Amino acid sequence: MHPLDPCTKQELTSAVSALREQGDLSEQAVFSCGYAAEPEKDLVLNFEPGSPYDRIIRLIGYDKAKGRSFDAHVSVTKGELASFTWVENGHSPVNMNDVIDVYTAIFADEAWLEGLKKRGIEDPSQVHVEPWVAGIPHPDFPQNARAYRTIAFLNSDPEGNYYAKPIEGLIGWVDVNTGQTIVEDHGVVPIPEDSGDYAAARVERLRDDLRPIEITQPDGPSVDVEGRIVRWQKWQLRVSVHPIEGLVLHDVRYNDDGRERPILYRAGLSDMVVPYGDASPMHYWKHAFDAGETALGHMANSLKLGCDCLGEIYYFDNVLLGTDGEPFEIENAVCMHEEDYGILWKHTNAFRPESDPEVRRSRRLVISMIHTVGNYEYGFFWYFYLDGTIQMEIKLTGIVGVSAVADNVGSDTAPLVAQSITSPIHQHLFCFRLDFNVDGSENSVYEVDVEATPDGPHPYGSGFRSVARLLSTEQEAQREIDPTRSRVWRIVNPDVKNKLGQPVGYKLLPQASPTSLCGPDSIPVKRGGFAQHNLWVTPYSADEMSAGAGAFTNLHTRDDVGLPSYTKANRSIENKDLVVWHTLGVTHVPRPEDWPIMPVEYAGFTLMPVGFFDKNPSVDVPPTKACKS
Repeated sequence: MHPLDPCTKQELTSAVSALREQGDLSEQAVFSCGYAAEPEKDLVLNFEPGSPYDRIIRLIGYDKAKGRSFDAHVSVTKGELASFTWVENGHSPVNMNDVIDVYTAIFADEAWLEGLKKRGIEDPSQVHVEPWVAGIPHPDFPQNARAYRTIAFLNSDPEGNYYAKPIEGLIGWVDVNTGQTIVEDHGVVPIPEDSGDYAAARVERLRDDLRPIEITQPDGPSVDVEGRIVRWQKWQLRVSVHPIEGLVLHDVRYNDDGRERPILYRAGLSDMVVPYGDASPMHYWKHAFDAGETALGHMANSLKLGCDCLGEIYYFDNVLLGTDGEPFEIENAVCMHEEDYGILWKHTNAFRPESDPEVRRSRRLVISMIHTVGNYEYGFFWYFYLDGTIQMEIKLTGIVGVSAVADNVGSDTAPLVAQSITSPIHQHLFCFRLDFNVDGSENSVYEVDVEATPDGPHPYGSGFRSVARLLSTEQEAQREIDPTRSRVWRIVNPDVKNKLGQPVGYKLLPQASPTSLCGPDSIPVKRGGFAQHNLWVTPYSADEMSAGAGAFTNLHTRDDVGLPSYTKANRSIENKDLVVWHTLGVTHVPRPEDWPIMPVEYAGFTLMPVGFFDKNPSVDVPPTKACKS
């Protein structure tokens, strides 16, 4: 197996068996995730088929009898436990046993049942409980509590949208380790009457004038797949799914006239946080780390042709580890296809009217996953283009969080979106880890701004210029976007030049994107410091994979993890093996059009070649036959 190949069911089963036999786990231990640990970069880059190496499976979980989470590394090559650690701060991601324990405890709590009765709900079976990661433990819980908060919705119509029926003011706390519960009741508010229906079978009248769009490729797609290696046009890369990070790309290369030129060693989501700006009791505490706390990869949808993906589709399945230590498979977890993307380039020679225009159509390779985390959906789409451009697009949809209000009046922190329903303002902030390898491992980063030139040189006084500044240290590279300066960041290899004598490079082109709007001393910022800057740059280190607390984000209380910790040393980042971290996202001020289900909102960034090629690499793209007919 290649070191980056995903683990098999057999490997997971063998690893779990070895851990149970050789580790210090009780019979109450359960698993949050398991996956093949990535070896050192040198081993991967120099790997030859058939070369021996120590295949390590990492197992992460929680032992209720010990009241602690564990982190184990098992060598399936040797059939032995390589390392085992009890985690001191933080917990493993949510697992299905946690959810069951939350339901069991809260539905047995008399104060919670009494709170339902105060709201006219006599039948608890008509209530949907939503466990939320607590963020921080309740002060009355034990120090090592594995805590959850619960909010609830009336689910009297099994086919309806229970999110439209929030049970306002009632919050439950559960420590799944001890079963202890604490109930907060902040007052009764009538349950909204709006049905919030959005399912096709329940919408009163559907449009009848949408005609079909069919995508056909009679000769099949222009993509080749060998295991997890993808070759499309001049691109080559590996696809994998991490149980926490989700979709990850490895060893992205471009064939430039026979030269296999590396661009990225590894690229994927590293962490994310969703802080809420409303001060109401139902929302002020919410700051969900939807990757580290809930194991985003486990929330992957099984994608369906004609719904999530359209055209000639290639799917990748994904093997995951269940709570009970048994592996299972999500079919069609990753969707890959080609799609037309308008014109790539065009020119009409106005002075030769007899000549035909030269026009080429663009197409892109799409590699995508969609995850459902409670009420919300996240789609992650990597796009590869014919001209050497790479793009990440995040599609946010699902159902917004809501509150019931008696007076039918919203606020500046929770606008009214429907009758008696408000939705709190919040942010979705994603941090991507981009391990660059631009024509080799030793790269540098420049910040490039466009600014007005001093008065004088330009005859009309309208001059402006591009100014590049080398970012030399980690703290110097903690930067924000600036659309007023057309700011980009250029990653170059100073030792490799193009034909013009310029260092080859790629630029990170950000979209307009916020950083965290929470105060610098706020709990979300202390727990997720990566959201304070749009750009971070660090020298590569094998143990610096997460922008935050990684697999043990759940209930961690430290502020010295992830990027703020890595960059304290202020290491040099000039002409080094570099990792670029890009934080981006959206600030969502909900609107009536986001109810009852939210149209897709977009966020993302683009990686564009700058001097990486000697000329437009898509000049050799042939015209389409239809262009001549």
